[in-house]
Amino acid sequence: MNQLKQLQELLKTYEKVAIAYSGGCDSHFLYRVAVMTLGKENVLAILCQGEMMSREDIEDAKAFLEDEQSVIVDVDVLACDAFLYNCKDRCYHCKKMIMSHVIKEAHKRGFLRVLDGQNKDDQGVYRPGIQACRELGILSPMAELGLTKNQIRSYSQELKIETYNKPANACLATRFPYGTFLTHEKLQLVSEAEKRFHQKGINHVRVRVHEKIARIEIEKHDFQKVIDDEVLVSDLEALGFDFITLDLKGISSGRYDR
Repeated sequence: MNQLKQLQELLKTYEKVAIAYSGGCDSHFLYRVAVMTLGKENVLAILCQGEMMSREDIEDAKAFLEDEQSVIVDVDVLACDAFLYNCKDRCYHCKKMIMSHVIKEAHKRGFLRVLDGQNKDDQGVYRPGIQACRELGILSPMAELGLTKNQIRSYSQELKIETYNKPANACLATRFPYGTFLTHEKLQLVSEAEKRFHQKGINHVRVRVHEKIARIEIEKHDFQKVIDDEVLVSDLEALGFDFITLDLKGISSGRYDR
């Protein structure tokens, strides 16, 4: 039995589930497979929107859920001190707050099992939010079955799920060094800067902020495209950056955790 079938068999034992939803490749795949397995009436998507997400990601997630059984919750992550001061364990405290909202909304509607889109790869990197989910009793069926990110993308393509090739994204706080005091304006700056790259067809990008310096992480095959684009550089300067730099190591997650 392949892992997609195993996932469906596991979901059947849950009967009725709420899914912590972000609109990304993992949570969207889990949602679609759950609906396919349990029926739309037995699956609830819960999207928590707040400063940790770009406006683009929020709008994408809402568009995917337009005709689905879903709940959208506003979450003030800046009210969480660990997030506000971008502490190294920020993700633990923020995730605990967000998932507590998800559980509350799920239980109010009679959905007692809450799932997330964690995969096997997430367990091999620094993810303090995983511990928060475990403490709250969140179920992670894809991680439990050992599904990797590449397998999720492959199954998504096989099932014609639109997010199969959507670049991985992360909380906007990850664009700043630990200890940076975060504000709405700083987080929106990152969101707007990365949007400029998306408009140029460069979707896998991180704009890391070091005060007035923008350190750009992109795929190496996109280097020349950015170097030759004077308008893009001018746009970033117009947002308030004094220096625009290109990270020669390319794009990589968890750079501040090393």
